[in-house]
Amino acid sequence: MDFSLTEEQQMIRDTAREFADKELVPNAPHWDQNREFPVEAVKKLGELGFLGMMVSPDWDGSGMDSISYALAIEEISRGCASTGVIMSVNNSLVCDPLERFGTDHQKETFLKPLASGAKLGSYCLTEPMAGSDAGATKTTAVKDGDDWIVNGVKIFVTNGAYADTFVVYASTDPAQKTRGISAFIIEKERDGVSVGTREKTLGIRASCTSEIIFDNVRVPDANRLGDLGKGFKVAMITLNGGRIGIAAQAVGIAQAAFERSIEYTKTRHQFDQPIAEFQAVQFKIADMATKIDAARLLTLEAAHQKDLGQDYSMAAAKAKLLASRVAVEVADDAIQVHGGYGYVEEYHVERHFRDAKITELYEGTSEIQRIVIGRGVTK
Repeated sequence: MDFSLTEEQQMIRDTAREFADKELVPNAPHWDQNREFPVEAVKKLGELGFLGMMVSPDWDGSGMDSISYALAIEEISRGCASTGVIMSVNNSLVCDPLERFGTDHQKETFLKPLASGAKLGSYCLTEPMAGSDAGATKTTAVKDGDDWIVNGVKIFVTNGAYADTFVVYASTDPAQKTRGISAFIIEKERDGVSVGTREKTLGIRASCTSEIIFDNVRVPDANRLGDLGKGFKVAMITLNGGRIGIAAQAVGIAQAAFERSIEYTKTRHQFDQPIAEFQAVQFKIADMATKIDAARLLTLEAAHQKDLGQDYSMAAAKAKLLASRVAVEVADDAIQVHGGYGYVEEYHVERHFRDAKITELYEGTSEIQRIVIGRGVTK
């Protein structure tokens, strides 16, 4: 079993790490405190080819593998978790289904500018009464000639106010429930599309989590993504890949909290010695390091299975389940290691703790991951 990275994968990781240290780490606290969307950083990610990493060069993507993508997401999230999820959504939840299910016209029109970073995308699935039960969507798309009239409200939309293109899931045949859901590509500038409430979130505050409203939005049938009535399948397949990105994000958050803890234990003195010398502290550090390595390996294994063309749904669920819990536990331990200083903004670990929690919730809660895993191992 070979765990070594290729030269290209190492180069991608190192490029992402350098970008994170230079562009993200110094600015992340300010973006977090002011809930400021990192516009310039996202633009630079596009210039690096990080917004369409796995998209074919035929469609202006970078043509990289899933392992490179996971490595890059980890490093970007280590620098700024908000920027990490912005990048993850555009790659996993927007570009991936467009390339996988889109027509050549849709790829030319929508995928190319998204993959190149000229435009930014969002994924509109969750609704006020349809969270884990995505099949309960109330957003409707009614046929009108060659068009569809879309009405509904989507919530918790990452990139919401800053996105140019939305992948939207709507019911085209409510009687069929999940088999009556279809996916649509909807441009922000269409009449009837508006941004509603921007949520004041616990963490990832710079990513702009918004409500998106569709009020009698006329969408041509040419913008329907995938087959009619197959939108739920599109959503679930898309989320499988998205979970690799969120697992990598969680590893990055944990790594950031861990690195700050190591630095602190070497510089903080108590009883005439660095606290790194105390066994109680060493035990915490040891557990943090072990958990992070385990989460990273599961994440890379899921990415590897995806690259091989295997059914990676259960591997992705395992990676997200473990990595998200590790992020929360490591960030919690980082605060404990810092003592009282861990509770104040200046030392950053309180931000990592706030950022970590969402990884257990979005793109499928931990409970949903357990359902996926449980069904997978018992079938």
